Amino acid sequence: MAPALKVLLLENIHKVAEDQLKSEGFEVTRIDTSMKEDELIKRVQGVQLLGIRSKTQITARVLDAAKDLLAIGAFCIGTNQVALEPAMKKGISVFNAPFSNTRSVAELVIAEIVMLSRQLADRIREMHQGKWRKLATGAHEVRGKTLGVVGYGHIGTQVGILAEFFGMRVIYFDVATKLPLGNCSPVATLDQLLQMSDFVTLHVPETAQTKGMIGEAQLKRMKLGAYLLNNARGTVVDIDALAAALKAGHVGGAAVDVYPDEPEANSSEGFQSPLQGMPNTILTPHIGGSTLEAQEAIGREVATSLTKFARSGTTLGSVNFPGVELLRTGGTHRLVNVHHNVPGVLRDVNKLVSDQNANIHAQVLSTNADIGYLVMDLDNPVNEEVVDAMRKLSSTIVARAI
Repeated sequence: MAPALKVLLLENIHKVAEDQLKSEGFEVTRIDTSMKEDELIKRVQGVQLLGIRSKTQITARVLDAAKDLLAIGAFCIGTNQVALEPAMKKGISVFNAPFSNTRSVAELVIAEIVMLSRQLADRIREMHQGKWRKLATGAHEVRGKTLGVVGYGHIGTQVGILAEFFGMRVIYFDVATKLPLGNCSPVATLDQLLQMSDFVTLHVPETAQTKGMIGEAQLKRMKLGAYLLNNARGTVVDIDALAAALKAGHVGGAAVDVYPDEPEANSSEGFQSPLQGMPNTILTPHIGGSTLEAQEAIGREVATSLTKFARSGTTLGSVNFPGVELLRTGGTHRLVNVHHNVPGVLRDVNKLVSDQNANIHAQVLSTNADIGYLVMDLDNPVNEEVVDAMRKLSSTIVARAI
């Protein structure tokens, strides 16, 4: 019997993931903290499956040292903490959880919209300071106001649906064509959205195109007294420009959950931001998806993806591999092959199978610009022999029998 695959889970990933992976017969080590590069290089030796959240950085140097690593699970939405292309070229598939914390983030956004419209952050702070300031000046209902959603993906669509229940008008801008839900309407440009919206909420990934997409010029295009919410990525908004716009009163308030530089450890002291002390400004420590429900759902989603990849080679949901799924048939023997996307690979592999006098029951091959991913089922139990031969091909990156 083959030894159990070793799994390392970092950053206090929900225990449901540990339990699920153990139930599959994996050997699981769970650590509640993130790891620096040098420490991770030591701990990842002999590990086949690695689970992280947002703090642990999977650099090219870590990947070079992780000789046995097959897959990485990012137990969160973002994967910018992983060197995706180097991982792909080493045959390491990366999975994330694009759906599981959607509701938690959307609910936080709606709560922030109401809080900003009623200036509740200021009133709460004043009460803790012993100040009783009962006033209606500057406080408004959200009903009838326009919400502009920048990035109409999983979270953006849910925010729009919930906002409509509050009687808000919802518009959105996205670089890709998206099907509007409910009465939500697309606009042609970001500038158009900024000029029309009473509230602007950001739900975009961290890319070269989104870095600094809300700066001084964009803030000036917002309606006087409008509100900005960023629960996306810290690099999307120019924090200094936002602080200046809040101080000048052009932006009526802000809710920010993500920052360009965030502490590496929980309970860190000394966090600083230009937004501290700004009027009607809600600052939270990157907790958009931090509910027990979301963390449990994320644990199940990513653990399932890792299990399917390890047990059957399924890459549906991978962010850096071609998506492949081949249903298993009883009595067959499965092998998988990650290879450079060059001509003749399938021909060479099929010849290896033929040389072993085996029959191919089923196979699926999918490629991207750099790699090909092949899943193959054989009728004869010669998969180990074929894998050994595949590893000698110059095109092969990773070959394994399952």
